[in-house]
Order: sequence, then C-alpha cells, then structure tokens
Amino acid sequence: MAGRAAEIRGLRMQRSSGRRTAPAVAAVLVVAAVAVGCRPVTVTGAGSPDSKGVRYAPTTPAPPPLGRHTPSAPARHATKPHPRTAHPRPSAPRPLMAPGSRGAQVRELQARLAQLGLFGRTPTGYYGPVTTTAVRAFQRRQGLSRTGSVQPATWRALRSRTHRPSRTQLHPPTARPVGAPDPRCMRGRVICISKRSNTLAWVVDGRIVSAMDVRFGSQYTPTREGTFHITFKSRHHISTLYHTAMPYAMFFSGGQAVHYSADFAAHGYRGASHGCVNVRDKQKIAALFQAVKGGTKVIVYH
Repeated sequence: MAGRAAEIRGLRMQRSSGRRTAPAVAAVLVVAAVAVGCRPVTVTGAGSPDSKGVRYAPTTPAPPPLGRHTPSAPARHATKPHPRTAHPRPSAPRPLMAPGSRGAQVRELQARLAQLGLFGRTPTGYYGPVTTTAVRAFQRRQGLSRTGSVQPATWRALRSRTHRPSRTQLHPPTARPVGAPDPRCMRGRVICISKRSNTLAWVVDGRIVSAMDVRFGSQYTPTREGTFHITFKSRHHISTLYHTAMPYAMFFSGGQAVHYSADFAAHGYRGASHGCVNVRDKQKIAALFQAVKGGTKVIVYH
C-alpha cells in the first residue's frame, strides 16, 4: 500500500509541475520573439493538448519551394520611357545665285567682285568656277560660311561694300587691248581677228566700231589664217560634228566660224575650240551678227 501511495503522489507532482511549466515556456517564447522582431500569430499552446497560447513567426517570408517560379512584383514608381522628340533642323535659305546660274544679276555680282579685286575677268553673266572661287574669297574675307554660292547674307554684305556697277563695268569693251590692225583690215567692212592679241575687231573703213575677246582652236585643230569671206550665218546653229551649240555662227572657212561660246564665257582661256573663233561676250557677238552680211571679208592673222 505504501508503494501505491507513493506512486499516486508522484503522478500528482508531475501534473502540477506540467501546469507550472507551460506558462513559463510561453513567456520565454514571447521574450525571444520580441527580441528578434517577429510578428505574432495565434496557435495551439505547447503546455497541454487542450491549452491555447501565442507563438511568433519571422516577418521574412519563407522562400518558395524549389522548382517553382514566383514572378517578381512590378516596381511601384516605374515609368514608361518617353521617346525622344525629333526636332527637324531648319533648312538653309535658298541661294540667290549658285554655280550654273545665268543672267544680269550674275553679271552684276561679277562686276561688284571686280571692284574688290576678287574677279579679274570681264563680266559674262555666267556663274562658273572663276565666279565660285571669287565668291568664296569674299565669304572668307567677311567671316561668312564659304559655300561658293550667294546666300542672302553674302549678297547684302557685297552690296554694302561696293557701288552699283556702271554700264562700262558691266559691259567693258574688251578685257584685252586690241592689237594693231592688219593692213588688209583698213579698207571696207572687215572682221579683223588677231591671234597675237586674242581679239576680234569690227572695222569699218579703217575705224574700229567694236572689239571683243576671242580664243582659237588647239594645236590639233588650229584656226586657219588668211583672207576669207562669210559664206553663211546661222543664229541657232548646232554642230553636226560635235553636237554642241554655236549661237550667232558666221562661217568663213568650211566648218570654221565665228560664234558665241558658253564654255569660253565660263572657263576663259583654259579651254580651246575645234578650230572656230570663240567669242565670250554674247551681246557683242549678237550685235556683230546683225551688222555682218554674207560675203563680208574676214582676216585672220598672227
């Protein structure tokens, strides 16, 4: 009996010891949870099967199971990039004159450049390489963009630094001094052409009425020398051999003629004809064309 009583007392002591330990364990868990900063959740207590208590879980979520993909949450303040707006560049003003231009304004441009010593030729009214070089030189002098074309700013600067060209400056009688006329040119109406001075003189009864610059054929196609006569005239002639324009053509020896040459007007003496006598002043050759009749004498001499 004594042994049975002792066993009962031991069981009672175990039960009372379990009731006292459960709250203590819970308190220890709470203190530990506060220490590590976890959040509380309500769960079944650890003291006895029917008792309820509080336990704490970490705020950091558990990692996803292996093999699963968890999409990341979009950023709260993410903004969609805006495409950069393209602003078109302003187009450059259209030039007033450019290489290839023709007319009275080009002739005025050349005369004004000549006043500044930048254009050493007779104004022709054709915007060629010589004019382009002169325009670039003026633009460099004025600190302007060296385009070689005449923009409004270039034209204003040039006009402010020069005066309006006179008639003689726009249409000089000749850029070269007329050579001494051949004695054969002193009687009657004669087209007197000097290879030495590169000039043509329209002579009437020994008096020079007009004069103009001319150029001749190359060494492979030389212009013939001697006394000739105008055989026929053609105002809008096209060469059947070279397929080039020969305005105001006055033929004097086979296919050789006196005529206007746009190439001569543009490039000067850097080129040559195929045997014809080229004139670069269009107005003067037009006036000569009107004055000359068929059969007029032509003297070509050196």
